[in-house]
Amino acid sequence: MSEIGSDDLKAMVLAIAARIADSRERLNRLDAALGDGDHGASISGAFELAASEVADLPDPKPSEIWLTTAQSLMNGMGGASGALFGTLFLKGGAAIRGKERLVKADLNQLWAASLAGVKARGKAEIGDKTMVDALEPAVLAFAANDNIADAWAAAAEAASNGAESTRALIARQGRAKYLGERGIGHQDPGATTIALMFEALDNYWREMTNGKA
Repeated sequence: MSEIGSDDLKAMVLAIAARIADSRERLNRLDAALGDGDHGASISGAFELAASEVADLPDPKPSEIWLTTAQSLMNGMGGASGALFGTLFLKGGAAIRGKERLVKADLNQLWAASLAGVKARGKAEIGDKTMVDALEPAVLAFAANDNIADAWAAAAEAASNGAESTRALIARQGRAKYLGERGIGHQDPGATTIALMFEALDNYWREMTNGKA
């Protein structure tokens, strides 16, 4: 399996929604240490909406699935997080507009556009203790592997390591920046959400291909 079609992308959104729903309370606890404590509730609800909206799309192109997810996240979350996670899917969807099926090069473009969009919207870089600390390593790891199965696995591992790395950082963006050194030792919930997303995508691909790409 070397291409991804609309049915796969629909299933991927549902897989992400399910993984984040399972981690709702964990994400809330992480956010309670750095912010309002509602990140898990808000993002799981937004992805639940996205999964429902995507499932109802009649014969969509790949870009429509990603763009619908973007709109659902923006509507379902609101605020800075909704804008950032919405931008991730919005820019990725725009990068694959017109495609019927996605090959590895298309996926590289999707994730590169997503990363660029998030960084531009949030004005964040690696080391700022944000979702970028997980997203950028994941995108680079995905692009570095020609085989799609290897790419998903590498991206998931890189995102997980990136999220873990935020424990040692002082936040330079968002509400957490006001904590200063008190934020050290706490993992960023946005970065953790990115890690969960890539974990869900990797798991989906493994199940679909039985370890073969």
